[in-house]
Amino acid sequence: MRQPLNEYIAEISSLVMSELEAALPGDWSVPGNLKDAMNYSLQAGGKRLRPLLVIAACEALGGSRQAALPVAAAIEMVHTYSLIHDDLPAMDNDDYRRGKLTNHKVYGEATAILAGDALLTHAFYSVVQASRKHGVPAEHALSVVEDLAEMAGPRGMVGGQIADMEGEQGLTNLEQLQYIHRHKTGDLIIFSLVAGGRIAGADSRQLEALRDFGTHIGLAFQIQDDILDLVGDEGKLGKKTGSDLKQQKVTYPYFIGLDASRDEVKRLTEAARSAVLEGGFQDNTRLLDIADYLMKRDH
Repeated sequence: MRQPLNEYIAEISSLVMSELEAALPGDWSVPGNLKDAMNYSLQAGGKRLRPLLVIAACEALGGSRQAALPVAAAIEMVHTYSLIHDDLPAMDNDDYRRGKLTNHKVYGEATAILAGDALLTHAFYSVVQASRKHGVPAEHALSVVEDLAEMAGPRGMVGGQIADMEGEQGLTNLEQLQYIHRHKTGDLIIFSLVAGGRIAGADSRQLEALRDFGTHIGLAFQIQDDILDLVGDEGKLGKKTGSDLKQQKVTYPYFIGLDASRDEVKRLTEAARSAVLEGGFQDNTRLLDIADYLMKRDH
């Protein structure tokens, strides 16, 4: 009998946490305060969605979970660095993340910035270990490095973040908001799926299906976040609701309303499911399960 999705998510989360704990080689001399600050945010919990997608995409193509783990850890490092920097006074100026004090509130701004820098840099080292330790062809690992640089950088997440900051001065149309959502959030989700596919040796059709799946669930995920900021449970979210309103951020519900936003999440989820169903995967059930899970999530 197939393992229930919640158990699968918990198992992957535990494996990724072990991978992250061992990510810095034991013979490296790393200042204790820096290591503590990095680990503080890495261990703060969260959904571990991006590592989950790396593993699920890899396994959908019959690939090795062990070979995918260094890449799963790498994307969690990049995501975590972005959250540390996002929370800084110069950015969103948040005191809490996932129900815990933000990194700069515990370690100070300078150390938080450097912890983020260290996580981003070390992510690329981690990707390479898929090839060094697990025999992933160097050409595939190189493509993963290239994708990560593209999708986390100026064309991807960082571009989305600066558009988000500039957008706080007033977005005037839905296309501007879509740009922010697709890049600030969506690109790392697309990366995770395509990276898992590359580790498993996906062909061009399968990679395109993973890219389409990620494009749709990435936007759906962010719209759901916009919805939850209005109507979510603070206890489950680990942060205060209404922060978008308070910061006068323009969101999907602002442009099209709450009901239409919910309908859009459903439409995007169906489009994501179609991409997977037509993608030629060995076993697409986990990816389909994850799409449904994300649509129905309440935190």
